[in-house]
Amino acid sequence: MKALEFRRQEGRYVAAAISSRLRPGSGAATGPLSLVDTDAPELPGEGWQRVRPRLAGICGSDLATIDGQSSRYFEPWVSFPFVPGHEVVGELEDGTRVVLEPVLGHAARGFDKPTPDAAPGDGDDYRHLVSGDLEPGIQTGYCASTGGGWSTEFVAHESQLHPVPDSLTDEQAVMIEPAAVGVHAALRTPIEKGATVAVLGAGTMGLVAVAALRAFTEAGTIIVGAKYPEQVALANDLGADLVVEPRELSRAVRRATKSFLIGDDLSGGADVVIDAVGSSSSLEEAIGITRPRGTVVLVGMPGRATIDFTALWHRETTLVGAYTYGTETLADGSQRTSFDLATELVGSADLGRLVGAVYPLDDYQEAMLHAASAGKRGTIKVCFDLR
Repeated sequence: MKALEFRRQEGRYVAAAISSRLRPGSGAATGPLSLVDTDAPELPGEGWQRVRPRLAGICGSDLATIDGQSSRYFEPWVSFPFVPGHEVVGELEDGTRVVLEPVLGHAARGFDKPTPDAAPGDGDDYRHLVSGDLEPGIQTGYCASTGGGWSTEFVAHESQLHPVPDSLTDEQAVMIEPAAVGVHAALRTPIEKGATVAVLGAGTMGLVAVAALRAFTEAGTIIVGAKYPEQVALANDLGADLVVEPRELSRAVRRATKSFLIGDDLSGGADVVIDAVGSSSSLEEAIGITRPRGTVVLVGMPGRATIDFTALWHRETTLVGAYTYGTETLADGSQRTSFDLATELVGSADLGRLVGAVYPLDDYQEAMLHAASAGKRGTIKVCFDLR
């Protein structure tokens, strides 16, 4: 099979980190990612199926890995060589279209699920992610045993596969996984009816979070900081009440909440702030525009960050991470999985329109450069097209 393979090569990883600081996305050319012809992964056991990708997305965590900017925290949680790609719509050997829920949960690794109806991402102990029937891997796309979506074939457990409704296009279906992350971020903390919610960043994660906030919570005013025209238009269309340039976000929240400005922070602020950027500066800003005893939801992968946490302490802010997805609790107390809600959302909000560019695997270096500068180029989501 043909695949993009990422190997443990420290020297090339360092080279990617250096080159990507000058030109984001260039780690695909200088780092340990290469296009190879290799054997397809073996089926690990009963309940596993072969999947042929049709579209496979490139996300921020993929870019951080390829560009040598990802946190070393993840090294014990992955196995080499791995084939990246976890945002996938593909087809089974019988032609059934499926989307991948990439978390390699208890069932995939040969363990009992924590509850009978548990989604792959549920549970309060992660030991199964590095043990069981597979090599270590937090999810498909970072596990040597399974392969990943940036290939012509990989393997997945039946617990990870969801049939795609005929009403959804491939472009909509490939957005189900990132939409599920947005759903999880929107529902990670209870949002009271009429609450003011601010979203930092309007790339893929910020936009799907806005769509999920509007569809599945009773948020009142949603304020978004968006840098580029396409992001502004989509944020407005997906449910934001006010979209401003990033440097104007603090002022917009101050006006909406009738807060005072004290130094660089607000006296009050938004009830909930979703940080879809994940940098030191975005996290500091998120804390500064959240009201005392409010909540910051960190959905953008932060990596190493150096910030002053005095404001977090003084304002008694709750800081929560939103990594992937699982079983969500809605405002009426009912429970549904993130993937069920995301499948509904991509259809109702037509999130397939966020797919702005596709590339064959052979053009992976150009694809990475495009994905790394997507906003500037008027694009939200870049995918590999294997149809």
